[in-house]
Amino acid sequence: MNNTDIRSLYGLKYNPFLPDLPPEALYAIPGTESFGLRVRSMAENGGFALITGEPGLGKSKTLQKIAHQLEQIPDLTVGVMQRPQSKLGDFYREMGELFNVNLSPSNRYGGFKALRDRWERHCQSTLLKPVLLIDEAQQVSTECLTELRILQSHRFDSQSLLFTILCGDNRLPDRFRTADLLPLGSRIGLRLLLEPLSPEQLQDYLYFALETAGNSQLMSDELILTLSGHAANNLRVLNQMAAELLATAAQQNLPRLDESLFFTLFSPSTTKTQRRRKK
Repeated sequence: MNNTDIRSLYGLKYNPFLPDLPPEALYAIPGTESFGLRVRSMAENGGFALITGEPGLGKSKTLQKIAHQLEQIPDLTVGVMQRPQSKLGDFYREMGELFNVNLSPSNRYGGFKALRDRWERHCQSTLLKPVLLIDEAQQVSTECLTELRILQSHRFDSQSLLFTILCGDNRLPDRFRTADLLPLGSRIGLRLLLEPLSPEQLQDYLYFALETAGNSQLMSDELILTLSGHAANNLRVLNQMAAELLATAAQQNLPRLDESLFFTLFSPSTTKTQRRRKK
């Protein structure tokens, strides 16, 4: 049964447990709303912000929500880097595409000057700094991060021509304590560290996800309590289990997802049987 059939069967506007969510369905993880407000104010001053945390805690979705909020601000240019692992030549090529500047990677100084001129004109005309968002930023090379720091700096570091949000796992803070990246780390003016969510917070997330998707009664309260207690405090794990429950319930044409389905699907005996069948 495909995703369209599942949505039709349960009256869902979208599958709330899959990554491809509309902006209005993005959950505000506790602590991220105040961070988002400070991010919007930093668009006037530029600089660096950092989002970090263990895998599966909602870093990318938090960055996606912030991106949507920033895109609603008139005249604000927002660029999202798609290939953080690029070497310096491709880094300049992508930066040129993001900010509508024709760059030749072979002429690095020309590209450096063109980008800074473009950002300076934007700052003068809108009083807002262009914004660069980099997800999986732990993959960005030290050379590119250093180049980005120098690109942003203007008038002996008294001004910043760009506002960059770096988002990545817990390797990032460690990298910013190394000698090569300490100058950038010391310039990070705003930090958000995502912590594992408590079972109660995961319950709040599930209630929000179901109501926003259009079927608040899709899961029983007992199932929500059980799911939240077995998700290892991890949002990704929770969504993966919930998505599997939903797909199984649809295959069995069940009217509602309940606790018995969870134990049927995820009990140790069931898991062993499934493994034997795969072999």
